[in-house]
Amino acid sequence: MTVAWFSHPASDGHITPDGHPERVARMQAVAQALAPLPLIRHEAPLAAKADLLRCHPQRYLDRLRAAEPAEGIVGLDPDTWMSPGTLQAAMRAAGGTCAAVDLVLSGGARSAFVGCRPPGHHAEREKPMGFCLFGSVAIAAKRALDHHGLSRVAVVDFDVHHGNGTQDLLWDESRALFVSSHQMPLYPGTGAADERGAHGQILNVPLHPGSDGAAMRAAYEAQVFPRIDAFAPELILISAGFDAHADDPLAGLTWQAEDFGWLTGRLCDLAAAHCGGRVVSTLEGGYDLPALAASVAAHVGVLQERSA
Repeated sequence: MTVAWFSHPASDGHITPDGHPERVARMQAVAQALAPLPLIRHEAPLAAKADLLRCHPQRYLDRLRAAEPAEGIVGLDPDTWMSPGTLQAAMRAAGGTCAAVDLVLSGGARSAFVGCRPPGHHAEREKPMGFCLFGSVAIAAKRALDHHGLSRVAVVDFDVHHGNGTQDLLWDESRALFVSSHQMPLYPGTGAADERGAHGQILNVPLHPGSDGAAMRAAYEAQVFPRIDAFAPELILISAGFDAHADDPLAGLTWQAEDFGWLTGRLCDLAAAHCGGRVVSTLEGGYDLPALAASVAAHVGVLQERSA
């Protein structure tokens, strides 16, 4: 069984200012990285309103729609921008992640990778920030729980920045284990180890600047994998940010592409033990294009090996 790859040309319609790291060229790097792999490509649909409303209130959706320009670009904050195609792109990123969950839970694929932009893990309940508008992975987790009736879903975020939005959206959700490893100190300033969620179901693993792949592996072996194993999830969702790579311009961890491959393999081991190998991964950060391509290839390549 091969890996499903969800994407959509609408990702290219989300335009940011010249020099902005979250740019259209990221999708070209991802496509080039995945082209040699025998993946089954799917078009990411627009998110259903009911799915968005599981995490974001109607007034927030209305504000975003009102803010989207007819032409040009507008800033929602110093980092987060909208162009005429942004809302559709963000809705397809969220919709693609939900569709990937549907496909994997129906048995149509063992695992899936959603390669869309903008990313989502910084978007809070009523606040776009950090390049993000909708909390795609949290929305997909809620769909798995509420629509498909799962009892336990694990979300693992290995982006170099803390997934503050996912944490906000899942803070009160006892059925979802949220794990985030991230550099600290770093934007957005959240993610301390004592932030544990309303039900103790959040695990933050701060890493010192300069931490390499060996430090990451030790932290995951000591803290993350035992926690996931004890939780025994029925589905594993991954917020796959690749900006912990040593070449990324926005942070200071020093992982290599093979570290993402190792981490993916260990998460697949846990998925095989607890949930029939079911994994859905969605793209978050990664802003050095060659590093992004190499890391995505390593990540999805392992998903493909484990799905064969």
